[in-house]
Amino acid sequence: MNLFGLFQVSGSALAAERLRAEVVTGNLANAETTRTAEGGPYRRRMVVFNSQPGASFRLLLAGTVAAAGLQGGGVQVRDVVEDPAPPERRYQPGHPDADASGFVDYPAINPVQEMVDLMGAARAYELNATAVQAAKQMIQQSLQILK
Repeated sequence: MNLFGLFQVSGSALAAERLRAEVVTGNLANAETTRTAEGGPYRRRMVVFNSQPGASFRLLLAGTVAAAGLQGGGVQVRDVVEDPAPPERRYQPGHPDADASGFVDYPAINPVQEMVDLMGAARAYELNATAVQAAKQMIQQSLQILK
């Protein structure tokens, strides 16, 4: 893989991690939402990543990728899925969304888990941004050598 291929891989990872961070912050913002337009409480959402098809690692090491016109691949968001966990039931008889027995369904969202997911997304984003910066510096140094 050449240095420009690194931009493609890291760029796709940056976009995927940005979306993951947006989904996690949406989960945190709706942790107490008991009624949605679809009916029922908010459902926690999760991002599912997939690798983009590209050259195999063996071909990349052999250097035959450029001759074959293959790319190095990257990351793609396959889907954003709802968590199948059942809602958390709380006894609050005075709540406007309480059922006949006084229970309210709340989203099954653990703020600690969401913060860990958010920190993971932020860290992965930061690492990919660092990789892009390192590739940029290598290209600049190569140009300086060729001057």
